[in-house]
Amino acid sequence: MENRLLINIFVIKKNLSGSYICVNELSIIKISDEIQEALKDKKPVVALESTLISHGLPSPLNIDVALKAESILRDLQVVPATAALIDGYLRVGLNPEEIELLGSSNEVTKTSFNNLGEVIANKTLGATTVASTMFAAYKSGIKVFATGGIGGVHRGSDADISADLKALSDLPVAVVCAGVKSILDIPKTLEALETLGVPVIGYKTDIFPEFWTTGRGLKLKITASEAKEAARILKAHWEIGLKTGQLVAVPIPEEKSVDQKIVEDAVSESLSELAEAGITGNAISPFLLKKVSEASGGLTLEANVDLILNNVQVAGEVAIQMAND
Repeated sequence: MENRLLINIFVIKKNLSGSYICVNELSIIKISDEIQEALKDKKPVVALESTLISHGLPSPLNIDVALKAESILRDLQVVPATAALIDGYLRVGLNPEEIELLGSSNEVTKTSFNNLGEVIANKTLGATTVASTMFAAYKSGIKVFATGGIGGVHRGSDADISADLKALSDLPVAVVCAGVKSILDIPKTLEALETLGVPVIGYKTDIFPEFWTTGRGLKLKITASEAKEAARILKAHWEIGLKTGQLVAVPIPEEKSVDQKIVEDAVSESLSELAEAGITGNAISPFLLKKVSEASGGLTLEANVDLILNNVQVAGEVAIQMAND
């Protein structure tokens, strides 16, 4: 079993939020007691990322949404497993004070595969991205993870590819999301996912959702009409020995969708500004997301919240079916 955290030596330590926790000194991955018990009893658990808290949404909306996401899961009798890096440990399962710390601190490092070790070694506060949350989920034995949208191939640069795709190619975790962020090259990202052998399951749709919008007509070959069907497909993929992650693509509710033209016009204009400003690397996505939000009059921010919570609901339903079968 991956979560071998029940039989080693534990000590009491004070964490960054000021509370005391019981930690396993023989591991840098710390799974909460509640999550360990749920996994042991084969109860449904859903992983949640923390970059949405620290970098994805403005304060205090970020904390409200994070707590609401956990509340949605608990209402479904599903255990939430928010991941983050605290005190030199990759933590799986946070308390409300720790979520508030992530959402209010100005010193939270966005943490992916390339800097996970550094943040742990320096014992700094870190928020997990899609990739590093998938890693935390995999190492904990959690099969379902809910997020907003995944990263992918950037527009205008085939070499600029998110580590999310690397994680999906390597880690057998189901990622429930609203597709790929609209600021990216979505057709090329779908091609990359197909090349990597990552199934993309359209949830109640045969059109690939595009984050703030329901999609422009990119057809999907695999669909699921309900959570039970999605769970069956997920389990079959892994039971035959395949080891990749899988994407459950959930469209934003139609009434919450942002007009596609507003998004495309804003992205095109922002890309020009991006080049002029010389913005590169990890700074690209935050810049584009901010510009598109401004251009839409805040509609994309509202849509972002709606799609996150909708994805969490679906993830919880799928996790229940995964646990029941």
